[in-house]
Amino acid sequence: MTAYGLWIDGSWHTPEKGHYAVVNPATEEVVGEAPEATPAEVADAVTAARAARDGWSRTDPRERAAVLDRTAELIGEHEKELLPLLQAETGATTRVTTTLQLPAAVDRFRRYARGALEPDVVPLAPCPVKRTPLAPGGLLGAAAVRRPVGVVGCITSYNFPVVNLAGKVAPALAMGNAVVAKPAPQDPLCCLALGPILKEAGLPDGLFNVVTGSHPATGEALVSHPGVDMISFTGSTAVGRKIAEAAGRSMKRTLMELGGKGAAIVLEDADGKVLKSAIGAVGSVWSFHSGQICTAPTRVLVHRSSYEKVVTGLSHYARALTIGSPVDNSTIVGPLISAAQRDRVEAYIAGAREQGARIAVGGTRPGLDRGFYVAPTLITNVTPDMTVAREELFGPVVVALPFDDEDEAVRIANSTSYGLYDYVFSADAGRAWALAARLRCGNVGINTVQRHPETPFGGFKESGVGRDGGSFGLHAYSELQSVVWPA
Repeated sequence: MTAYGLWIDGSWHTPEKGHYAVVNPATEEVVGEAPEATPAEVADAVTAARAARDGWSRTDPRERAAVLDRTAELIGEHEKELLPLLQAETGATTRVTTTLQLPAAVDRFRRYARGALEPDVVPLAPCPVKRTPLAPGGLLGAAAVRRPVGVVGCITSYNFPVVNLAGKVAPALAMGNAVVAKPAPQDPLCCLALGPILKEAGLPDGLFNVVTGSHPATGEALVSHPGVDMISFTGSTAVGRKIAEAAGRSMKRTLMELGGKGAAIVLEDADGKVLKSAIGAVGSVWSFHSGQICTAPTRVLVHRSSYEKVVTGLSHYARALTIGSPVDNSTIVGPLISAAQRDRVEAYIAGAREQGARIAVGGTRPGLDRGFYVAPTLITNVTPDMTVAREELFGPVVVALPFDDEDEAVRIANSTSYGLYDYVFSADAGRAWALAARLRCGNVGINTVQRHPETPFGGFKESGVGRDGGSFGLHAYSELQSVVWPA
């Protein structure tokens, strides 16, 4: 069992207050020990980042691109040791780990290696101006130029730790920023392991630092530090509010990707093929990382004419899923990240039953000796005002609600405080497109739950502030500066 240090200024640092245990969600065994960072150690990381940022911001973009490209290569080369560690600390199934955890992180570093070479100057047309008391008249030229923000604090979620961190670090470094990362406390070990990989790739010391801790104090120290210029956060809306409040005191820039309560709207014109697609899409709440994903379509809103058919299809789907050890290739549904999260999801299920909902499938703990498992659960007889239909559970639970017309479907879909990702299933793509305009959310999938990697990603309402993804990720980690001169 390895005890990790803090990664600060290009080297390991023994934590002053020792370590805490990182637990395998499937076996409940200790995977390794992560460092408990003090506020002073967080400050050391910020100091290192501030010292390194100026030189990096002035490097040739081709040099930044080469470092990010080499990082992608090295992650691939270290796959044999990283994959088992990542699976052990996240509890992700083999299918998810080998296709959507580490490979996706590699893709993001490669994408932003190209991004470092994207133009950062937007030329503006010359503009004739009249003489004023301040300046003579004439023809003025101008450009809008993207400049690095400075030091970025990246606070990441536990569901996809390395992917999420790569999606922040890669565009931030591509734009010439320095980073202090604070991974989720449940599974920070692979994020710590990125430190030596980036150093080997040629990243100068101080530009990537990782501090960890089992309590909120570590993140709070990072957010409140005056040397941090921006906070990029992925996690719950409740924590996001606290970060926004603290960051606002010093006018830090923020990028906030928060919670979701995705609605999958199945219209009455959905034929057999579309219905099958909708059932598979909603079933991904159970089969894709046990529903621990903010974009999951956890509410299925079905036209009353198809409601029973969809509920029956989802019931068959859920019962066919294999629950078990993530390292078993036949397993589809693995554990939740912790005992606390399992208990939280179970409490929501119990609350739904108390409010009059029906547990059509699941609702009981699987008969496994160890691990933080929740069985795939389908809840029917749900009304839009029930807690289980309004709050994010972050587990393998789907609620089904009928509707009678589009207006009612839109009202239900928009009735929560969230607005991250909704879906429309219809035989008429044009109709689905028109309906998408009425949904108060940052993303809409039409007959698919797949994501396009270049789209701007983020949410409306309490699902976040700002957008990343593709070139929009480069915009997120930069400030616009206007430069004006006499033509």
